[in-house]
This record gives sequence, C-alpha cells and structure tokens, in this order.
Amino acid sequence: MGLFGLFGGRKESLITSGLLSGARDCHTHILPDVDDGVRTMEQALEILAYEESAGISEVWCTPHVMEDVPNATEQLLDRFAELRAAYKGPVQLHLAAEYMLDTEFEKRLDEKDLITMWDDLVLVETSANIPPYNLLDIFRNMLSYGYRPLLAHPERYRYMQMKDYADLHDMGVFFQVNLGSLVSYYGETARKKAEVLLEKGWYSAAGSDCHRLVAVRKQFEDEVLTSKVRNDLDKLLRL
Repeated sequence: MGLFGLFGGRKESLITSGLLSGARDCHTHILPDVDDGVRTMEQALEILAYEESAGISEVWCTPHVMEDVPNATEQLLDRFAELRAAYKGPVQLHLAAEYMLDTEFEKRLDEKDLITMWDDLVLVETSANIPPYNLLDIFRNMLSYGYRPLLAHPERYRYMQMKDYADLHDMGVFFQVNLGSLVSYYGETARKKAEVLLEKGWYSAAGSDCHRLVAVRKQFEDEVLTSKVRNDLDKLLRL
C-alpha cells in the first residue's frame, strides 16, 4: 500500500492543488476601515496582491452591516470606489455586504436598501451560537421580496444540524462555504460539517472570509486537503 496509501493519500494545500486558479473569492473583509477587517488601504492592496499570486480572478468585498456596525450603503460605495482607484492589478473587484440578520437588516430589507451580488443574491449571517427567533420568517420575507439569501459559512453555526441545513436548502436558501473551514481553521466540527455539505453539493459559493493577510496565507498554504475534498471543492470553484 505504501506510506501515503496507509494514511489516506498525499495531502495538498489550496495553493499547490491549483484549485484557486481562476477562482472567485465571494466573501472578504478587505474594504479598508469599515469593519473588523483590514484597517488601511495598504493592507487591502497587500491582500489583493497575494490573492492575485494565488490565482484568484475575482474578489467580492463584503463588509459587515449590523446594528453595531451600521455601515451606510453610500459610505460603502464611496470606500469601494477608492479601493478600485488604488488597485491596479487584474483581479476583478465587486462590492456587496455581509448582513447580520438583526433588526437593522429587517429595516433595510423593508426599504430595499441592500447591496446585492448578481442582482438579487444577499449574503447574510447569524451569530455563531443562537439564531434570531424569526430566522425562517426573515428568509421567507427575503424570498417574497425577490431576493435570494446566501447564508455565509453555515458550517460554523453551532446550533445548526443536518436537518436544519436540509430544511433551509429545500426552502431556497443558498450556502457559502468558508475555505478555512475545509482546512480546519475554525476547528474540527466546522470542518466535518463543511465536508458533508460540500459532498451533498449544497454549497453555491466559496470565500476566504479574509480579515488579515496572515490568516488567508495560513488557509491557502496549509497542506491538509484530502483528495476527496479537493475533487468536491473543484466542482464548486468552477461554478
């Protein structure tokens, strides 16, 4: 069998696997000085240069919007214009937002004051431990307004089990995996959930959720990907 066969095969990193070549990073916090992500334009440009070197072709800036971080839409549009003016590389930049499902979001939903991905896709999240009491109603309202919910990193929500994911998937909620979850960056529970959801084909997007260069480097360069995860992830990143 050989040494590598005995232990499940040679493992790769996201970088060495080639999976990132031409890939789209749908979740980042690299818009400078608007949330808990990067603080300066220089830091943002450094991360973009790294993603460019990794083969990433498109990056979505998805800053937090929540009660504690009530970024106004116009403010984010202005900041994004500054980033686009400063960045001179080939990576295509886009702006959306990551909305916490709280009262601030419900207000903006009613006002249709949302920065979407591809016209009608809205990146949303909840707290890691406790969902909003009206979670399903919020999703129903989004769908009735013509929006498609894209739930960020569902594998990281400790309160969710496979039945919850199945119910949301059947309801029309899309899922976005954090690449870091697949390399155990968020722990083994998140990794195992992510692998199951990936195998089922329930993810529609992938992202780094990058807040700092050191974190995205670790996620991209740790040699922990199995051949099974690599093959499943390749299908997702080519969508």
